[in-house]
Amino acid sequence: ASQNSLCPSPGAMPQAVAKESPQEEGEGGSRRSSWGLLVTAGVGGTLLTLYAVVTPFVTPALRKVCLPFVPATAAQIQNVLKMLENRSGSLVDIGSGDGRIVIAAAKKGFQAVGYELNPWLVWYSRYRAWRDGVHQNTRFYISDLWKVSFSHYTNVVVFGVPQMMPQLEKKLEEELECSARIIACRFPFPCWIPDHTTGEGIDTVWAYDLKHSRGCETKSLEIPPETGS
Repeated sequence: ASQNSLCPSPGAMPQAVAKESPQEEGEGGSRRSSWGLLVTAGVGGTLLTLYAVVTPFVTPALRKVCLPFVPATAAQIQNVLKMLENRSGSLVDIGSGDGRIVIAAAKKGFQAVGYELNPWLVWYSRYRAWRDGVHQNTRFYISDLWKVSFSHYTNVVVFGVPQMMPQLEKKLEEELECSARIIACRFPFPCWIPDHTTGEGIDTVWAYDLKHSRGCETKSLEIPPETGS
């Protein structure tokens, strides 16, 4: 009797193990389930954060047409600067994106301004200008280009899409002075004939001197001949 009480019978051992196994498996399954939920939550949170950060940079920058943010290439920037050689005065970049054209122009001595509808890009542009030491020569504004007058700028840079170019061409022709130069990147204006072109493919840049496109003429002052007394 004492041996039976200390040593369970051979048939009792499997039953004891059988009674303990489901409980152990249940605990292990719960742990695995908890870890799975944590991993899923972590991945979901990361994706949500990336979406929140990236989306403002790729959403359309202008409401009238679909103009997503596409950074200017290094070749495009150099081509724009080439078209600005021997130019002076103020400069505006329409749809300035992350500010790289404005900053590059400021480094060449221009008082440069960028208009951009996306607030995230505007704040990032201001940071880049401060980082590069040209924040005093640059300004970035959150604004819709169709609600802004560009009449006081002598140099205009445009990164547009074909759908917006006819209407923008008309707007600039009505607002700018004859001394203005408009530089179009990626897509030319439909009616104007460029005075200068450089680059190729997506890096092509067209420059339009408004005095030629509009047909402005400088009228000379006619002095009537003196009549003898």
